[in-house]
Amino acid sequence: MRLAVIPGDGIGPEVVSAAMRVVEAAARRFSIDVEAKYVEAGDGALRKYGKAMPDDAWRVVDSADAVLKGPVGETAYDVTSAIRMKYVLYANIRPAKSLPGVPSIKPIDCLFIRENVEDVYIGAEYRVGDVAIALKVITGQGTRRVARTARRYAEMRRRKVTVVTKSNVLRVVDAFFRDVAKEELRGLEVEEMYVDAAAMELVRNPARFDVVLTTNQYGDILTDLAAQVAGSLGLAPSANIGDSKAMFEPVHGAAFDIAGKGVANPVATILSAALMFEWMGRGDAASAVRRAVEEALRRGVATPDVGGRSTTEEVGKYIASLVESI
Repeated sequence: MRLAVIPGDGIGPEVVSAAMRVVEAAARRFSIDVEAKYVEAGDGALRKYGKAMPDDAWRVVDSADAVLKGPVGETAYDVTSAIRMKYVLYANIRPAKSLPGVPSIKPIDCLFIRENVEDVYIGAEYRVGDVAIALKVITGQGTRRVARTARRYAEMRRRKVTVVTKSNVLRVVDAFFRDVAKEELRGLEVEEMYVDAAAMELVRNPARFDVVLTTNQYGDILTDLAAQVAGSLGLAPSANIGDSKAMFEPVHGAAFDIAGKGVANPVATILSAALMFEWMGRGDAASAVRRAVEEALRRGVATPDVGGRSTTEEVGKYIASLVESI
């Protein structure tokens, strides 16, 4: 597999370095050919080259099968969103799961399927005098393909999907997403929920949810909330999946305030690598990475944000050693 690696900004290089130790360990154990090429993209690249995504970076990503990316700072739209849009990575997969050794607000184990290339995030914003306008675009094609993704995951879990919209207020666009999604999800247990009620219920009773299907903006917000219910945004991985390419990244941001201090939690990026192996069809490697993460946390090998005393590098090295031994 040809892998483009984007360290990103802030804590990005630290957490990506730790994750790549784990990727390399899993590749050795399971005889997976991973050809990694590192590229510069983000705020640092903008200062250095005048572009957040330099031409050389695009060339590497173009030729790669997948991308493992750290968080990006102020240029996130020019990097993260640009990659999603260019390669039509239409399904954003974000698990929210309680992990051993990490206190969670309530036990949670659900999977968000977020539509990833439509909604208000298409960037169609306009200013006319004293009026600012943003277009919210939902298409039948876009909704059907992400709903089919939700179906696939639901069939591997509890066969239940919660479709989250604000269709009582946005009676055209959100109702359209809801209706098209429900058509694709026939035969499964489907419940509808308004986004404000879903936010409340994620805190009050997260066990109610299994697979959650929602639009781009709502999914962006709800998954941060769900990650904190699980214990920390530093534990939240994600996958951006299209028909022929995928990108894997932590949900959290660049956290410039702790960059270089060795305290950033690499688990979200490491679990993103597990999603990458799963996407490759290497469930053996994905399972080994997840078991290693859980065992490390169970033994208290963790960064300070989740009650540990280990550095970013120490956590990465320890999990990598477990991948090759358990």
